[in-house]
Amino acid sequence: AAAVEGRIVQIATQGGAVASADFSKMMAKRLTHTGSMLRPRSVEFKAAIAAALEAQVWPLLGTRKVAPVMDMIFPLKEAWRAHERMEDGDHIGKIVLDVG
Repeated sequence: AAAVEGRIVQIATQGGAVASADFSKMMAKRLTHTGSMLRPRSVEFKAAIAAALEAQVWPLLGTRKVAPVMDMIFPLKEAWRAHERMEDGDHIGKIVLDVG
C-alpha cells in the first residue's frame, strides 16, 4: 500500500529475487520503487543509515505520523501459526508474535 506519488523502498527479500507485480497499479499511482541490499555495504555505511533512521524516522514512528504495516499478530503460544503464515508467502506487512 502506498499513497499517490509515494515511494516503495525494498531492502532485501525473503522469497528470492523473482517476484511478480501489477505495474499498471504502480503507474496509475505514479509510484517510485527502489531496491537495495545492505549485506555488501561497509559497517560505516550501515552506521550512517542507523544514525539517519534514529534522527529522521524514529520520531515519525513515535508521533504515529507513519506506522509499520502489520499483517497479523499471533500470541507466542501460536508461533507455529505465524510460521505457517510466513511460509505461505501471502502476507503483506509484518507478522508479529505477542509475548505479553
